[in-house]
Amino acid sequence: MSAHRLVPESLALLTEGYAWLPDLMRAENDTALTLRVLGKPALAVRGPDAVCFFYDEEHVRRHGALPGPVLSTLFGHGAVHTLDGDAHRQRKSFFLPLLETDAVTGSAGHIADAWDEAVPRWRERPEVVLFDAVSRVITRGVCRWAGVPLTEDEEEPLARDLLAMVDGFATVGPRHWRARRARTRREQRFADLVARVRSGAVDAPTGSVLDRVCGHRDASGAELSPRIAAVELLNVIRPTTALSWFVAFAAHALHCWPEHSERLRSGEAAFATAFAHEVRRFYPFAPFLGGQAVTDLTWHGRRVPAGGLVLLDVYGQNHDERLFKDPYAFRPERFLDHPPGRDDLIPQGGADPRAGHRCPGEAMAVGVLETLAQRLAQLSYEVPPQDPTVPLNRIPTRPRSGMIIKVLA
Repeated sequence: MSAHRLVPESLALLTEGYAWLPDLMRAENDTALTLRVLGKPALAVRGPDAVCFFYDEEHVRRHGALPGPVLSTLFGHGAVHTLDGDAHRQRKSFFLPLLETDAVTGSAGHIADAWDEAVPRWRERPEVVLFDAVSRVITRGVCRWAGVPLTEDEEEPLARDLLAMVDGFATVGPRHWRARRARTRREQRFADLVARVRSGAVDAPTGSVLDRVCGHRDASGAELSPRIAAVELLNVIRPTTALSWFVAFAAHALHCWPEHSERLRSGEAAFATAFAHEVRRFYPFAPFLGGQAVTDLTWHGRRVPAGGLVLLDVYGQNHDERLFKDPYAFRPERFLDHPPGRDDLIPQGGADPRAGHRCPGEAMAVGVLETLAQRLAQLSYEVPPQDPTVPLNRIPTRPRSGMIIKVLA
């Protein structure tokens, strides 16, 4: 195959899922290739140097690049993910406190408390679908931490809607339309909450996420509209609840490789961190990230015109044997002696989270996953017969069964 062949657009992404882009790169024997996506010329790249290239705003912009269906489900129209330059930096300043140690510890603590509250109820049930149960635990905990009022009756519907937004962002059909309805419903309710806080009808805890989003001002100095404030509030709550996928993957890993349970139970902090990193590396979540070429670009001899798409191969990079030895083996130990480089492990994007588009809640996600993986290892449970396979042609994927467990007394 010619090194500069333009791969034709096809429906392969829908049928191959996470393997689509890595397989194309494997066929080219390269870490860059040209193709067509959504009718546009595109450049796909992989590797730490490619991460720097992708996140350089002189090369790639996000404004106008994210498809409408993704904005209507996952991020929301007008979200920080759609901005560039000063507007992005000003809006992102709202999220930067999520990087601080207090935020990581506080969110993990509230979610751990919610887990401990749920376990006695799990013991009363014949079986628990961990994916669903953990979504409610995380929703309860993150809302407490963020200062979002939530009654017990509201907990399950909110968790269900938050999961739907993530589950339907990369598909068509019923999952996608369920995600759109969930986002519309929650944006309306959170916008109403913002309006009530601003009117004084609802108190937001001082310094909480709710308090800060209600008072945040954009680059123009204007207060965020209630709808945009609701979008950004959801962009704290929704990604945290999306950790339900990774907790289910952690349970899958402990089922497949139970030898890791003892070290997690021991409370060894370094191993818990390494385990969390390996779960995020090994298991698939985002297949790739996309942006729009600012100008005519050339990368390693591959060209894409201005306005074309640039794709960062997330799944392929997290399984690149040049970066991770035996990439298809689950080995948390790999991160004990060699913590992941900033632009090597990119399940939540790359580059500097303070200045770029990398998820500012990544440290919080790792902290929560460390905590819940340890809680899971300490839990006495059995895994009944089920189908735990993780299909690569479903985006986002998860164990088919949701990881069913029977919690023992």
